[in-house]
Amino acid sequence: MTLQSPSTSKKVFEIALSLVSWFAVLLQLVILKDTIFNFISYFTILCNLLVAFSLTAITAAPNTRLGNFFSSITVQTSVALNIFIVGLVYNTVLRGIWEPKGWQLVADNLLHVVVPVLYVLYWIVFIPKGTLNWKSGIQWAYFPLAYLIYSLIRGHFVGWYPYPFIDVPKFGYIRVFINSGFVLIAFMLFGALLIWIDGLLKKK
Repeated sequence: MTLQSPSTSKKVFEIALSLVSWFAVLLQLVILKDTIFNFISYFTILCNLLVAFSLTAITAAPNTRLGNFFSSITVQTSVALNIFIVGLVYNTVLRGIWEPKGWQLVADNLLHVVVPVLYVLYWIVFIPKGTLNWKSGIQWAYFPLAYLIYSLIRGHFVGWYPYPFIDVPKFGYIRVFINSGFVLIAFMLFGALLIWIDGLLKKK
């Protein structure tokens, strides 16, 4: 019996994780009891779509401009950071505010536990280390910051906010900015942690 090569194992892991990610998003869409516009306005959905789409591009079109973009170590680390924050914020702040049942419970755990854990594991095991720098940590904050701006502007006009901690009518802008600041700090801290791990694993 022969062992799989690292490249083969990586490819198998990428395909499997992309399928899990697509299934999680599509399952949530099928059981959705909300509008499609609200659906795509959740950070959780956007980040799981990012995982699914990026891995699909890497495996199905590796030599295209899109495949090369998502194969970038900086981009893959950004995806890892975003999907990790999805799992972190949900499981530490949001999980206790509702009790999903049935298929919603399945989708919930796929989106907030399985995909985040598997993608971070993918980053640790398969992504080459030693090329990240501290400037990347600032760049990685652009996406969540843009998402916050989008959510607040859209929420102002439609009266709907995707997460309780940015509910402006309930808390007011000052409290929402404070809440969002804590999340942004988490992005910066864990981004710095990934850069530190990247350097540490390079030395080893």
